[in-house]
Amino acid sequence: MKLAHPSRPVASSRIFPDAAALRQWSFPLFGRRLTLPMLVFGLALLLCLTPWGSPPLALALGLVVALIFGNPFPAQSRQYTSKLLQYSVVGLGFGMNAQQALQAGREGILFTVASIFGTLVLGFLVGRWLKIDRKTAHLISCGTAICGGSAIAAVGPVVKAEESQMSVALGTVFVLNSVALFLFPAVGHWLQMTQNQFGLWCAIAIHDTSSVVGAASHYGDQALQIATTVKLARALWIIPVSLGTALLFKTPGTKLKLPYFILGFVGAMLLNTYVPALHPLAPFIVTVAKLGLTVTLFLIGAGLSARVLRSVGVRPFVQGVLLWAVISTVSLWVILHAVA
Repeated sequence: MKLAHPSRPVASSRIFPDAAALRQWSFPLFGRRLTLPMLVFGLALLLCLTPWGSPPLALALGLVVALIFGNPFPAQSRQYTSKLLQYSVVGLGFGMNAQQALQAGREGILFTVASIFGTLVLGFLVGRWLKIDRKTAHLISCGTAICGGSAIAAVGPVVKAEESQMSVALGTVFVLNSVALFLFPAVGHWLQMTQNQFGLWCAIAIHDTSSVVGAASHYGDQALQIATTVKLARALWIIPVSLGTALLFKTPGTKLKLPYFILGFVGAMLLNTYVPALHPLAPFIVTVAKLGLTVTLFLIGAGLSARVLRSVGVRPFVQGVLLWAVISTVSLWVILHAVA
């Protein structure tokens, strides 16, 4: 092992080189020279795929790698995160029953409609109160109301948001997602929530599909089924909200980004329900899908660099926290008193 580009000698009294020098360490492997961040990234990713790996651990490892060593593959991480999440969600459909999913969807529809419109209205009022620019406030509100980063990515082009506005909204949502993945299972166990209650709460109160599925899978299989079904039904609201946004911001002619992977999830669920020949293969597909989700969360964590965190700013983050606190506490109270 040697220092690829030494800039100055390290004092003998220091046990470890400074962070900048540490990132420059490199070594040959199979004819290629790999840096220490690449090695750490690879080892952390492999750990996520072992039996000890879990969605919360994967996110935590990704955060550690990003904040200490930096993500050595930022472009590839961004490229594969979205696709891997979509394929994983489709794979999870092979572990679900259509009749049970329909029942869960019916139970969650009233919560979905009320929480989406309530969050959008509250987000508008809080944004004006905090004097946040209109587009950023609307992006954060949509991300909180529907499905996090996917909603922001869909609504951003509709309002013709600038890159800085998209970064602020995505950064706010991703930080809160990270907190929710650890916080929600702990609260659920503390309150002794049923699988049905916890799955519904996750789908309503956690932003991104990845963190919803990650938290629910950590809680139980029934919670996972309910959370995934309700969350994906919720994600379909991207379409009417995007159309309403185009009218509100007077941006006609914009193209909507539809969540087509939801159709794949429904198709997989129908195949699992009505094609018995697939039942022996279904558990393997679901296992691979859960591994894909774990890797997705690792890549999301690895994308939360210090630069992303600094870009958020105080007022947009306050808006995100207030919206999330309201939707989390109100939905929790309603679910505990109205859902068995």
